[in-house]
Amino acid sequence: MPFRSRLLLIAASLLLATQAFAAERLTLRVGDQKGNMRAQLEAADALRDLPYHIHWAEFPAAAPLAEALNAGAIDAGIIGDAPLLFVLASGAPVKAIAVDKSDPYGTAVLVRPESPLRSGADLKGKRIATGRGSIGHHIALKALEQAGLSEKDVEFRFLGPVDAKIALANGSVDAWATWEPYTALAETGGQGRVLVNGRGLSSGNSFLAVTDQALQDPARHAALQDYLKRLAGAQVWANQHLDSYSKSLAAIIGFPEEAARLQFERRKLHWQGIDEHTVTQQQETADFYHAHGLMTQRLDVTPTFAKGFSVPAD
Repeated sequence: MPFRSRLLLIAASLLLATQAFAAERLTLRVGDQKGNMRAQLEAADALRDLPYHIHWAEFPAAAPLAEALNAGAIDAGIIGDAPLLFVLASGAPVKAIAVDKSDPYGTAVLVRPESPLRSGADLKGKRIATGRGSIGHHIALKALEQAGLSEKDVEFRFLGPVDAKIALANGSVDAWATWEPYTALAETGGQGRVLVNGRGLSSGNSFLAVTDQALQDPARHAALQDYLKRLAGAQVWANQHLDSYSKSLAAIIGFPEEAARLQFERRKLHWQGIDEHTVTQQQETADFYHAHGLMTQRLDVTPTFAKGFSVPAD
């Protein structure tokens, strides 16, 4: 065989091998909320030399992300403690493999800056916008309980974050129970004031939740462990490089840099493995929801968690 023909044959073989490799390369489908995980990974350059592809799907809140997990449209996603309970209650084949601990200040009840409301007790007889079953709903109920009130003392308007923000601005509701980065955006934009913050009321826990199908696939299981390791490392980097991270986050989520920085800086986030304290906190949240009639039966949260994933120390 002529030398040129041999070269062409070798080139064709290499091309076919490359195409076969690309076709077999795993794609991890990851659901994010307002670019949080993606921004950390990209800003820290933690996606270099990935042995798999990542297909990002961004969601405005946990409820649609949970639906995507339940439907198997994504393999993994970040979700708050309260929405994770509703995933469990619905029987969705989903488990949490790691927890992101934070200062829960920004999980809060907001009012307009000029509002006469000054404490949780002032919410009596008022209209509160939030997402049903969201961490905002949870903090609103906690704020009412702390003030000696109940859900019967207020009128809830169940709205998504965008509609709730508009409702607060135009006065069709008196308060908005929400979470970061929406709290920081409202504050820095002069559109909201924190009436009740989440310290002492919320666990501040968010979870990396994955489908059972992904857990049972050895290749995806390995990819999830690698992703978690990169994510935890990227978050450490983000905490140490607030300026760089804030710019990346602001660009991804379309928020002003000031709001992006504020919400991240005060949350003091750090990933860790699932421990007994976290399970206890989740059980307390489940019991609280059951007591307030948001869940028809008491749930044992233990099946929600899959242990065995390692998170590198800070």
